[in-house]
Amino acid sequence: MLTAAENETLCRVEGDAPMGRLMRRHWVPALLSEQVAEPDGKPVRVTLFGEKLVAFRDSEGRLGVLSEFCAHRKASLAFGRNENCGLRCLYHGWKFDVEGNVVDMPSEPKESSFADRVKQKAYPVREAGGFIWVYMGKPEEMPEFEQPAWAPTPDAKVSIVRIELPCNWAQIMEGQIDSAHSSSLHSSDMRPARSNTAQANGADWTRPSTDKNPRIQVQVTNYGMRYAAIRRPIMNAQTQDYVRITTFVAPFTALIPPNSSYNIASVIVPRDDTSSYFNFIAWGYADTVVGQDAWREFCVVKPGIDVDSDFKPILRHAFNDYLQDREAMKQGSFTGLPGIPNQDIAMWESMGPIADRTSERLGASDIAVVQFRRIMLNAVQCFQDGAEPIGLSEPHLPQAKLRSYQGVVSKTEDWRTLGAEAEEISYLQGMEEDETEREMAAISA
Repeated sequence: MLTAAENETLCRVEGDAPMGRLMRRHWVPALLSEQVAEPDGKPVRVTLFGEKLVAFRDSEGRLGVLSEFCAHRKASLAFGRNENCGLRCLYHGWKFDVEGNVVDMPSEPKESSFADRVKQKAYPVREAGGFIWVYMGKPEEMPEFEQPAWAPTPDAKVSIVRIELPCNWAQIMEGQIDSAHSSSLHSSDMRPARSNTAQANGADWTRPSTDKNPRIQVQVTNYGMRYAAIRRPIMNAQTQDYVRITTFVAPFTALIPPNSSYNIASVIVPRDDTSSYFNFIAWGYADTVVGQDAWREFCVVKPGIDVDSDFKPILRHAFNDYLQDREAMKQGSFTGLPGIPNQDIAMWESMGPIADRTSERLGASDIAVVQFRRIMLNAVQCFQDGAEPIGLSEPHLPQAKLRSYQGVVSKTEDWRTLGAEAEEISYLQGMEEDETEREMAAISA
């Protein structure tokens, strides 16, 4: 468990909160490219760390992310006209380019130099991996932009489910890191099968194990951590293990163990202290990578049906118990909730806007969750003491080199390098082994 003060430090991101300041030093995956696909299209509101912004693509395809409220009289630019390479406020016609420069000020005398002295707050923007990225830290501290882990090269096939949720970022990220819950919560969608690998079979996923009690082992890195959930496989359990390795790339990304058809990642971005953007990603290069529409149908998160144009839930909410179907539960559904993300969402939101971690009773299966908290609290403390933000210090391994893993392997295999590329293996071999498993075993005892 955490103290109340530690919980506040982990969760709070608005204003001058240390966690928010740390996150602003990273490139932030703010919204989907499809939300601003059209040049001169509708401006899109987005909130990051409690700050209200507006994103748009101008006439030449350049991207801008500005403060939502006009520098003049603070009217919302979300109502503005996106035209002729700029966003024009409806109130008095002031027009701003993607860098926040005033390019027209019709309410002021033509001979005035006022426009040269006004600037709308604007943030640097990049586009990659299906997302629009924003840097919100100090300009002189801006890191080089890198391809994300779920799109190591620009030609990667990427499908994204996105949902805006009314709960804090950390409890969502903990759900992505927690491997043990999948054997229960998602048991109707992740079915056991006699094979040597996890598979995606259209209507559901399969995995080669019935083991609901994984052994958790953690390896801390300077970008976050890798951890293995080790289970008994259905076949050859005497000589083999089924290993699922999750990689946490601080502060936004969890690389979830893949299946035989595509890789999986989650990206969680704080909207404010008590709401978040949850992005669930399928990616890869083969023809087996599920397409965007099929991915959203599989997850039961279809725009216009399950979520609106801003990716806010339409059908399922806490007040209607997420339309949980008790009759379906009698017929074999474990949760009565369709779609893996919807099952998770019901759990995350049920914890409240910010989960109370002061009265939890943690066990051995929570080792990776405990380590996530320690990593982020330590990262904040080091950042406040003047260190580089987690993930940006040397030795630096580009996100494009990072991977998750799953497979049935010999019990003699060292999981710490499974699925890693040569550059990552060299990096990992320099990391010290983590003591969390031993500590948590003592706590559980």
